[in-house]
Amino acid sequence: MAGAAGTLLAPRLRASVFPSRAVRIVVPYAVGIGPDVITRNVGERLSRGWGQPVVVDNKPGASGIVAFGDVRRTAPDGHTLYLADTATLTVNPLLHASLPYDVARDLVPLTLLFRATFVVWVGGGNRLRTLADLLGAAQRTPGAVSYGSLGNGHASQVAVETFASAARIRLLHVPFKDAGALFAAVASGEVDFTTFSMNSVAGLYAAGRLRPLAVAARQRLHTHPDIPTLPEAGGPPVEMHPWAAMVAVAGTPVPVLERLQHDIVDALGAAPVRQAAEQAGFELMPSTPQALRERIEADAALVRPLLAEGRIARH
Repeated sequence: MAGAAGTLLAPRLRASVFPSRAVRIVVPYAVGIGPDVITRNVGERLSRGWGQPVVVDNKPGASGIVAFGDVRRTAPDGHTLYLADTATLTVNPLLHASLPYDVARDLVPLTLLFRATFVVWVGGGNRLRTLADLLGAAQRTPGAVSYGSLGNGHASQVAVETFASAARIRLLHVPFKDAGALFAAVASGEVDFTTFSMNSVAGLYAAGRLRPLAVAARQRLHTHPDIPTLPEAGGPPVEMHPWAAMVAVAGTPVPVLERLQHDIVDALGAAPVRQAAEQAGFELMPSTPQALRERIEADAALVRPLLAEGRIARH
């Protein structure tokens, strides 16, 4: 009986001493990009509550494939977490015949974190002065208008191709490994446009190197009411709301998962995190693990038609 009792108590004991060392959150984005900013604010709040360091480990590129491939090989004890997005959880499994991870087998959903609102950006001196100019050029010559993203299947590509499908246009996709190179290419006119949140390009916008054409939402941004919505600018009524979530490695003890989910949701309610999200133009979306699963399934239903139309390439 003593042995059985010890076995039953083991998960509780593991949860009670969690975390016993630094917790690492792997982020598939560069430092300073909106998701990184919010993750660091959440991490700081968690660190205070846990009395342990929370280290943000940035590993941008490859739509998160390499980053999560590394995470899945770590110990399933809650000390390594991953900032996942629609690319990791929804798009990559639909695009790739072979991945270094399996969503259902290798990770456990914890909670949604936030969603952003994408804005359509062109370079400050781009020949496309309005969204109507962009649509007109694409309609006249399919593939003549180019856009940049952070890789095949990344939210920035899914958003543009959803817009292009609704507008019945074909665009030239130019993938980049990092956001800095992407923004520089758009600012210089090497690439015609991209879609990213306001926070991600705030400096370039303030300097006049990037110019907004429309916001992909039902309503204008309250912080920038001068930017029209896509329909107001003459485009289709498409919304572009990329999201991020926190996941753990499969096999993590249930009590640890429950504590992680509770503490992360609690951190999202802290005033400094709310303020950071507001400044970044993000909407916080704490959720249950089941709500995150439902979000993944809903996104898959949106992406499959883009694959069928050949707008996003399978590998």
